This record gives sequence, structure tokens and C-alpha cells, in this order.
Amino acid sequence: MTLTIDIGNSDIVVGYYADDAWQHVWRVPSRPAQSAAFYQRQLRMWLLEADLPLSSVHRSVISSVVPALTSNVREAVAELFAVMPVVVGPGVYPYLPVEVVRPQEVGTDLVANAVAALSQFKQNCVVVDFGTALTFTTVSATGKMLGIAITPGLKTAIRSLFANTAQLPEVPIEMPASALGTNTVLAIQAGVVMGYESLVRGMIARIRAELNGDCIAVATGGLSQAIPSLHNEFVAVVPSLTLDGIRLIGDYVPAEGHRV
Repeated sequence: MTLTIDIGNSDIVVGYYADDAWQHVWRVPSRPAQSAAFYQRQLRMWLLEADLPLSSVHRSVISSVVPALTSNVREAVAELFAVMPVVVGPGVYPYLPVEVVRPQEVGTDLVANAVAALSQFKQNCVVVDFGTALTFTTVSATGKMLGIAITPGLKTAIRSLFANTAQLPEVPIEMPASALGTNTVLAIQAGVVMGYESLVRGMIARIRAELNGDCIAVATGGLSQAIPSLHNEFVAVVPSLTLDGIRLIGDYVPAEGHRV
């Protein structure tokens, strides 16, 4: 059984993979940063509530875009489960079926998205990840990461607007009926939610044009289903895609991440 951990800017997402499926997925906020002892208690509690023995975890793989949290989470896993986790990073990229351009700069979550997309779809693919940041990661059918585009995510945009203006409220992420907002909430929803719909459609169209139309699109991330009108752009919406990729990376790395 594999414990897969995705340390993101908003949440730490933990997946328990067994019998060819995600049996459990848990999450805890990334902020504030906590001690290794805290994460160890949290992991122990989750497994206890799921009636899973600690000894059932034979391997762990960690992806992190928050370096300050990586060592504490890794220590918690190593001490609790007696495994040496695989930590996704440039040191493991040579084992992967994807070619990572500028490995020191690319987020490990985006590498995981590329690995999962290549494994599941085996054709030119842009992965649109609706997270704290909205990212577009394009991988070729031969496994080369062709490029990435990054913009603030939906929640990030709304919170930034709320935090940096005196009179604008934080609003729910909902598609309004009209682009003509008739009150403050509807005006923000029209600008942000409809605006992001156009942004995503536009970016996918640009990427496809650069690849002569030979590119599918796949959605993932916590807000991947927040704009239902976008779903006709995607061949699939796969909320677990990043976890899938992190787990697959562990499959490619030899002699690590197993019980010691």
C-alpha cells in the first residue's frame, strides 16, 4: 500500500492507495507550518479512523512545493511507518518517462501532472490544474514537457481583490447568469468567474494552435469542477491526477520509499 503526499500552498493532500484505487484521501491546511510530531499525530489519527494498521503502508512518495514543510512531513512518515519516502525532485527525474526542462524551476506537482497525463492518455496533452495557482502544463506524446503557463488561481484572485480593496467583499465561486453584474457580488463573479472561463478557453486554444491542433486537455485540482461550463473543453476531469502522478513517480524510482 502506498501513502502519497502532495504538499501544496493551500493544503497537504494525503492519499492511501491500495487494490488499484484511492481508498482514502485526506487533507490538512499547509499553513501554519507544523512540527514533525504534529504531522505524525495527524497521519496516525487518519489511519486509526480508517481502521488501517500502520504496517499496511509499505511505501510513501512526497511531492512538495513548500520547502519549509518537506523535512517535517518526511520525518513524520519515516518515523511512523518505518519507510524511507521518495521525495520528488530533480534527483529522481532521470528515472521518469518525461523529459523535465529546467528541473530546478519546475514545480514537482506539475511534473507529477505530466507523468500522470502521459501514462493515462499517451498523446499531446495540456493539464489544467485549478489550484492556488491556475497552471497549464503541456506534455508531448513522447514525454517531453513542452511548456508551462501560470496565473493566480480563482480563490487567489478573489481573495486578493478582497484583501486589497476597501469596499469589495469576498464572494463564493459561482457562475452568474449574466456578464452584466447588477450588484457587487454578481459584478465580482462576472469579472472573475466568467473571466477565468474565458482565460482557460483562450489558453487551451493558444496551446492547441501552437501544436497544430494536436492536443487534448485534461482538468485537475481542487477547483476543477467549479466552472461546469468549461467541461466541454476537457476529455476528462481527473481530481486525483496529481496524486496519480506522484504515486507513479514512486514506481519509477528504484530501491527507495519501501519499508526498511
